[in-house]
Amino acid sequence: MKPFILGSLSLIALATPSIAAAPPFDTPAPIAYMIDLSSEAELYAKDADRRIPPASMAKMMTVYVAFDMIRKGELKPGQMFTVRPETWAKWHGPAAGSTMFLSPNEQVSVENLLYGIVTLSGNDACVVLAEGIAGTEEAFVQRMNDAAKKLGLTNSHFGTSNGWPDEGRTYVTARDLAKLAAATIENYPQLYKQYYSKPDFTWGKTMGGADITQANRDPLLGRVAGADGLKTGHTEEAGYGFTGSAEQNGRRLVMVVAGLSSFNQRISESVRFMEWGFRAWQAKPLFRQGAKVETADVQLGDAKTVGLVAPRNLAVTLPGGAASNIQVKVVYDGPVKAPIRKGQHIADLVVSTPDTPPQTMPLVAENDVGTAGFFGRVWAAILSFFA
Repeated sequence: MKPFILGSLSLIALATPSIAAAPPFDTPAPIAYMIDLSSEAELYAKDADRRIPPASMAKMMTVYVAFDMIRKGELKPGQMFTVRPETWAKWHGPAAGSTMFLSPNEQVSVENLLYGIVTLSGNDACVVLAEGIAGTEEAFVQRMNDAAKKLGLTNSHFGTSNGWPDEGRTYVTARDLAKLAAATIENYPQLYKQYYSKPDFTWGKTMGGADITQANRDPLLGRVAGADGLKTGHTEEAGYGFTGSAEQNGRRLVMVVAGLSSFNQRISESVRFMEWGFRAWQAKPLFRQGAKVETADVQLGDAKTVGLVAPRNLAVTLPGGAASNIQVKVVYDGPVKAPIRKGQHIADLVVSTPDTPPQTMPLVAENDVGTAGFFGRVWAAILSFFA
């Protein structure tokens, strides 16, 4: 690991993200977690690694898989799926929980099914989408677990596409839910913006033939500035939970609460928690997206160095009123072996302050670096030998 010091600032070691020295906050939620995505600082953690049933918050993974397929061109928003009568029979009526009010043999687009999942929390919409994509819900769930593994959700497992109670086969943690939310926001920003902040959605008909419009259950929408997602969840087993996000002045927070006792308590605690995150903490900007922070040495490449740039706006998170003097270093395993792809994560920016443990943020390659030719490799070997 080779550190690069920016200016004359001193070095602070960092192994894993640490919980910052938080301003006081308490919540009746037995499980709560918050992270600032601009700095990746954990602002609050209360039993964040306890395995819990996610209820409908599991639907975030169903949507994540669909978003990934849409980005890859494997799934089209206008693609039509048919509601199997058997699926309708299982996920119809009061005993089937939240519903999009689909009808048997109805043709529904992927786009509308995603609105039905995100906005209405439709259990029926989840299963129809899963069956349309993978043939069976079981096959789709395997895709969910594969995606969870790739994202590093080490304490999560999915047994259904909609989070319906399944004797404990489906479980998550608050930390994993926040990680999934962050990946959704960062990997698919346009799809996230399109689907996750819709205040209501109309689908289905009443017995009298009137349109059915249902409101988004997101407790932050319309209550906290910049709120734009993600998912609520509720079952008798799980209680009331919510994974949410909001962005203010370029600073984005992700929060999770779980195990609350009522619908209204979920609203009040979610709003109070998110407002605390923005008011009790401040962000000090460091580098704008695309700014060159340092250079890294390259091994066996057609260039000797590569620029290290900020993949997004980077900031350090501090308690409100805290001292703003900071210590910064760049750390990477080096020299970095070619080939290197533009945008590849090859270094970390480590930031420390008197009031918080170190915070770490990714730095990426400024451009592609190819491998050196034959004579370049020979010359590098000679230099290595004499070194």
